[in-house]
Amino acid sequence: MLQFGNFGSLEQHGFVRNRIWSIDLDPPPISVNSSSNKAVIDLIYKPTDDDLKIWPRSFELRLRVALARGGDLTLTVRVRNTDTKPLSFTIALHTYFSVSDSSEVRIEGLETLDYLDNLEHKERFTEQGDAMTFDGEVDRFYLSTPTKLAIIDHQKKRTFVLRKEGLPDAVVWNPWDKKARALPDFGDEEYKDMVCVGAAVLEKPITLKPSEEWKGRQALSHVPSSYFSGRLDPVKVLG
Repeated sequence: MLQFGNFGSLEQHGFVRNRIWSIDLDPPPISVNSSSNKAVIDLIYKPTDDDLKIWPRSFELRLRVALARGGDLTLTVRVRNTDTKPLSFTIALHTYFSVSDSSEVRIEGLETLDYLDNLEHKERFTEQGDAMTFDGEVDRFYLSTPTKLAIIDHQKKRTFVLRKEGLPDAVVWNPWDKKARALPDFGDEEYKDMVCVGAAVLEKPITLKPSEEWKGRQALSHVPSSYFSGRLDPVKVLG
């Protein structure tokens, strides 16, 4: 999550994802409109002495998880610099979606965009298809992505809609068969049932002055999909 990517001795997918968080007893206020019909929990993480040994930066990381009655999920992330020096960081929300068959999934919104391919030493490429699809291992950082992406599951005729603010980039990942067998916490066949698409800040790290705060948001919803020539109905889903 925090410091997502390859940063020397730090974990590739961010060290905060493997830490124990606390309930935030002094969370930011919730507006009346945003709190209606939602279950909300606020979490906070502050670096431990062990964290400061591997990444000597002082910060507060807050995460608000809001689940609406209809199933919409919103993640709001705040990072505040509590250090005396500027704080620079990258961040990603590594979101896994359950799908019927990863080889039949389309991601719309990434076409014509540049991406860094982690399977090719972060070489820069441009997406050539009319949608991003999976036919093998994928590990990419898409750059300057739109605020709305669609993950289309053809077999279930269901679309996940990802909306984001303050997170310009996107992570797309699926280990496929060979890598899945090599991952100790991943079933050999589970790559067929998932795709990972998450909002991120990767290309241009965020820099905060002392006491300054940054906020990003990712909202997830799912809707039935209708198709024309294999494409998502933009009026019903992406309007």
